[in-house]
Amino acid sequence: MTTTSGEPIAIASDHAGFALKGVLATELARLGFTVNDLGPATDASTDYADHAHPLARGVADGTVRRGVLLCGTGLGMSYVANRYPGVRAAVAWAPEIAALARQHNDANVLVLPARFVSDDDAVRILRTWLETAFEGGRHERRVAKIERATMEV
Repeated sequence: MTTTSGEPIAIASDHAGFALKGVLATELARLGFTVNDLGPATDASTDYADHAHPLARGVADGTVRRGVLLCGTGLGMSYVANRYPGVRAAVAWAPEIAALARQHNDANVLVLPARFVSDDDAVRILRTWLETAFEGGRHERRVAKIERATMEV
């Protein structure tokens, strides 16, 4: 696994991802991460952007190296997170997608579609994402082009 003991990792959701957020936060703690839960604290209706912005800001400024976001489809959270320089948020609905997001795109934010994955599948996706390294090589050039685009905007 590509982690150090106690590495901080942020997690946040909206109301649709609230229950699964708890499952994944427990798994992250069990794996030795220091989990920074950025909310919400209940499953009451909330706007995904209110929780995605702080997480993405933390990844962009280096407060945390990685983060996990959850909402109903994963799309809203990914739209917000990917507006931040240095953030590469990937929606993954299967372990294979999570692996490719890490290997080819160096995804540093995992976004899960909570309404479309089971708890067990979400844990497998999370573990795959955490355990998969960036391949570098030809993919470094492509990731650099993503970052150049955010600097030009």
